[in-house]
Amino acid sequence: MDGSPAPWQRTAAGANLLGADGNLGITIFEEITALAGTHGAINLGQGFPDEDGPAEIRNAARKAILAGMNQYAPGQGLPVLREAIAEHQERFYGLQLDPATQVLVSTGATEAIASTLLALTGPGDEVLTFEPFYDSYGAIIGLSGAAHTTAPLLAPDFLPDLDALEAAFTDRTRVVLVNNPHNPTGAVFPAEVLQRIVDLAVRHNTVIVTDEVYEHLTFGPRHIPVATLPGAADRTITISSAGKTFSLTGWKIGWLSGPADLVAAIRTIKTFLTYSSGTPFQAAIAGGLRMDDSFFTDIAGTLRAKRNVLSAGLQAAGLDVFQPQGTYFVNADVAPLGITDATDLARRLPGLVGVAAIPVAMFCHPEGAERTRTLLRFAFCKRFDVLQEAAERISRLGEVL
Repeated sequence: MDGSPAPWQRTAAGANLLGADGNLGITIFEEITALAGTHGAINLGQGFPDEDGPAEIRNAARKAILAGMNQYAPGQGLPVLREAIAEHQERFYGLQLDPATQVLVSTGATEAIASTLLALTGPGDEVLTFEPFYDSYGAIIGLSGAAHTTAPLLAPDFLPDLDALEAAFTDRTRVVLVNNPHNPTGAVFPAEVLQRIVDLAVRHNTVIVTDEVYEHLTFGPRHIPVATLPGAADRTITISSAGKTFSLTGWKIGWLSGPADLVAAIRTIKTFLTYSSGTPFQAAIAGGLRMDDSFFTDIAGTLRAKRNVLSAGLQAAGLDVFQPQGTYFVNADVAPLGITDATDLARRLPGLVGVAAIPVAMFCHPEGAERTRTLLRFAFCKRFDVLQEAAERISRLGEVL
């Protein structure tokens, strides 16, 4: 990096308690989940599987509990898991990490993101994300006291306009937070887009923070970690978790890796959040990360088939469907049905057809919300029979409006 003050050396004091929209009230997820329960609807709003992960990982957790691994793990994470994370990064991406200084285990990816932003940013800084953005980003940025700026992702491919991306960077951009594969759009950024992000980060002395929790859930080209690109390694924090890869979202085992000085700064904040978590689960996930390559290939193939089942129902309903290249989610435009407000439809959908979804506008600031006001996000990380029933129900949407 150049000689200017490093972003992680800046204060994070003075954080306020408001998210990007100035409101920490009930979330749309809680509201839609409650409506789904009231109407007995199939809940495709929240992105969690309805099937448990591999039996061998779950059995490993049981064995760890019975073996007495029930007290605090080291704050940095169990050594066996940190070693497995380092091995995973080298095995799949050629990244070489020191598990003693460059890897930190967290309580899910969300805590890793929170610890990172609270450690590296504060009042006077800007955090740049793509829009739509995963909802917790706005709240965490608000807690840090930094300003939340965005660059739009536009249908149908939901890739950034590179000129708009360049314009969004300023010399106050301390962190660019890159969610790839991207939730809620399902986009997978190609190498040229990722390299442009790196080049702009170098120009503005910006730290790159990547949320890569869907790294093994892509349906086309293989995932490219930003940290593997020229100019990125010394300024990139890479975040992932076990929840999505192994369908064990309730275990809340995440991690981050990157330059030792950045990881040390983040670890200081993480210590005062949860300190440590999930000791037997950490031990079990270490074994999961060492599973055969076929496991990681098969989970993506199965998810692709589930995507196709749900997409067929959405298309049969007359919606415009934007086929995702990764993640758990597919977006659909309800405008062809004459609907101009997807948020209103999301609130009515459980009662209309017995299916719940999330409006994409809820992942945006006001300008982005207007741009995405007719889009709904559906999760397809459910059993095939559940998705087939959901697709059948959704296909009748045009008849009941």
